[in-house]
Amino acid sequence: MGVQDIIEGKKQWRAHVARVKTLPPDYQIVYKEMQKYLFKVGPVDLADGRLLSGIVDFFEEGAAAGKRVLELTGTDVATFCDDLIKDSRTYADVYQESIRTNTDTDKK
Repeated sequence: MGVQDIIEGKKQWRAHVARVKTLPPDYQIVYKEMQKYLFKVGPVDLADGRLLSGIVDFFEEGAAAGKRVLELTGTDVATFCDDLIKDSRTYADVYQESIRTNTDTDKK
């Protein structure tokens, strides 16, 4: 990863954050909680940015339609997040695979 890639990544992240700041306050609160949850759970492909920008797209559409954020996500936001990443590999999956590999190697 070169310096230009880092600079471009920062520009994209700042643009993303600017989009989040244009959302209504209740949407911003839920988005930030979702972001914290997803960073903690750690889907491996979170870094590519598509998931988070997709959430902002979804929220922008909901806000434009005049819906409240919990009408979109439901009251259990963690379950909503889990459903978004149910088919994604997480860092927990990677860790479990490494443990299995190490255990298999130790047995040989």
